[in-house]
Amino acid sequence: MMDGDTTDKDKFYFLALGDSYTIGEAVKKEESFPLQLSTKLNSVFQNKINTQIIATTGWRTDELVTAVEKEKLNNTYDFVTLLIGVNNQFQKRDFLQYKEEFVQLLDIAVALARGKTEKVVVLSIPDYAFTPFGKNKEGVSQGVDKYNVYAKSISISKKVDFINITDISRRGLEEPELVASDGLHISGLVYKEVVERIFDMKFKDLKTLK
Repeated sequence: MMDGDTTDKDKFYFLALGDSYTIGEAVKKEESFPLQLSTKLNSVFQNKINTQIIATTGWRTDELVTAVEKEKLNNTYDFVTLLIGVNNQFQKRDFLQYKEEFVQLLDIAVALARGKTEKVVVLSIPDYAFTPFGKNKEGVSQGVDKYNVYAKSISISKKVDFINITDISRRGLEEPELVASDGLHISGLVYKEVVERIFDMKFKDLKTLK
């Protein structure tokens, strides 16, 4: 991680906002999608990638809002990802809370990316119903879909790219290697596919990151 000082023009500043799916719960640190993406970007473009992750397992939207505000970040990031909401769903919070705070978080993400919507990506919430922990829990997939449909609609309305990664997680019961060792979270192999989707959408056709 880095601090909020983003003044080195020779570096590419990447900010990842979220929860356990961003920090990479139950996988090695370097297997999380932000660090896998950073490694790939550095390899392809030979840039100095400075990655900051603001994410903690268990965070809801309100907790992420509080954390971001506490950091007092500069609005000078080159790329920002947002993946949040599974804990709102898991804890059965009022959906209205998510609707309001997701919009707030997306606006914050865009502001941190210098107001450039093309520098922001929203990722869909993985489906933990396709893990040993969640396979017998009723309503999980429907709940995850509800959150993702809303996040996608808001992202589109704000001209922010939305990348579906839920389908990868839904292979978890048939492909157990896609589930992390805790039987609940997704594995580094899923994050690898996530990185490929982000890269193909946002970086594949670029000649340089700057």
